[in-house]
Amino acid sequence: MNTNFSFHLKARDGAARNGEIITSRGSVRTPAFMPVGTAATVKALYPDQVRETGADILLGNTYHLMLRPGAERVQSLGGLHKFMNWKGPILTDSGGFQVMSLSKLRKMSENGVTFQSHIDGVRHELTPERSIEIQCQLGADIQMAFDECTPFPATHEEARTSMELSMRWAERSMRAFEHFGGPHQALFGIVQGGIYEDLRTRSVESLTRIDFPGYAIGGLAVGEGHEEMIKVLDFTLPQLPDNKPRYLMGVGTPLDIVEAVARGIDMFDCVMPTRSGRHGQAFTWQGKINLRNAKFADDPAPLDPGSDCPAHRDYSRAYIHHLFKAREYLAPMLLSWANTAFYQDLMKQIRQNIAAGTFDQLRERVHEAYAP
Repeated sequence: MNTNFSFHLKARDGAARNGEIITSRGSVRTPAFMPVGTAATVKALYPDQVRETGADILLGNTYHLMLRPGAERVQSLGGLHKFMNWKGPILTDSGGFQVMSLSKLRKMSENGVTFQSHIDGVRHELTPERSIEIQCQLGADIQMAFDECTPFPATHEEARTSMELSMRWAERSMRAFEHFGGPHQALFGIVQGGIYEDLRTRSVESLTRIDFPGYAIGGLAVGEGHEEMIKVLDFTLPQLPDNKPRYLMGVGTPLDIVEAVARGIDMFDCVMPTRSGRHGQAFTWQGKINLRNAKFADDPAPLDPGSDCPAHRDYSRAYIHHLFKAREYLAPMLLSWANTAFYQDLMKQIRQNIAAGTFDQLRERVHEAYAP
């Protein structure tokens, strides 16, 4: 089905990989960070700004878009790309993570999940088939199989039951994709199993039998912490096909990213750049700084004078501090822009250093700036 989708590796440095995902709407340079456009917008940024930071691909959210404005409406208006004025590739998640976070409003069954909308209380049912249908109506280039994001902590038995349900749903998702999907679209499977090696192994075995064109690692960045996350990657990634892209969902900090890249991850997404920006926190090559702190009130220095991004280069820390104190809209706009640009610059530096065989030098630089 996915005749217009392919993945090519260009360089390696240890387990770190530099490659390219080809879609009908353009290529995605990997390792890649996908800005999160939950409701068909990356918060506080114009699409052109996001594009100019170097982003090749955005993430949209199935759960939020099905509730508002509705997948059928988006489809009737020409699809998500036209609706939000984004010409590049879009990946949509399946809604599984949001369903997990709505535990008080949902009811699970073998068929799927029934839940109350957090917007108006109306009840909805989301099944593997409906999740894939919605993602196809939106027109996403890369789609995710419907799964249950296993919460943390979970016992081995709880994680096993959850993983096995997700694997049955993965099979149904693929069958639905074969019905609804087009040749320009691809469906990724999601590895689950909590923090347990035997369950992750069984999940990989189930998914690779289906032979998805890409694989995501789900159920992490849900409270287990950096070290536990790295352990899971250490025993999971070597089992995944080498010739398929690997996507770590919902991650994360610059430190999380370089350590995951070092183990072979190709794709990331996280709300952190824009969410932190709305709260006055800026990511820089010197580490994270909080522009709300009083010490910046008289600081004339820009966030990063060496950056190509105007938000980093052309506005003083004192000015941005003032904007937050005055509760001006421009404050979160500037820092969301700056943080999105930093994350794209981080990915650019990662790709260049892998190609040059100097990735460990960059990894050390990020540790110096972001180690706890």
